[in-house]
Amino acid sequence: MNIKTMPWDAADYLQTKQDIVAYLEAAFEESDSRLIAAALGDVARSRGMSRDAADAGLRRESLYEALSLNGNASFATVLRVLGALGIRLRPYSVERSERPLSTIQR
Repeated sequence: MNIKTMPWDAADYLQTKQDIVAYLEAAFEESDSRLIAAALGDVARSRGMSRDAADAGLRRESLYEALSLNGNASFATVLRVLGALGIRLRPYSVERSERPLSTIQR
């Protein structure tokens, strides 16, 4: 019995802001910088790499390369792409709670 498989691309399933945020949250939970960069690349491709590159002030080719599994995106690039996506990083204290640091009483 032959099983037919088809290529799967996460970018095809990132249709809403909620999809994008959930996908990036899952990538960040792994604490793997290459996975995070590749997930950002999937998101940028789902929205249109050219548009996100322009919004981030980068060339499309550079963004493709930086946000691939074998790329080496700088933190500055990651922040620029997140800004272009309308997403911010928020620090959380893992030891104390899952609430933002700004809500923790001192």
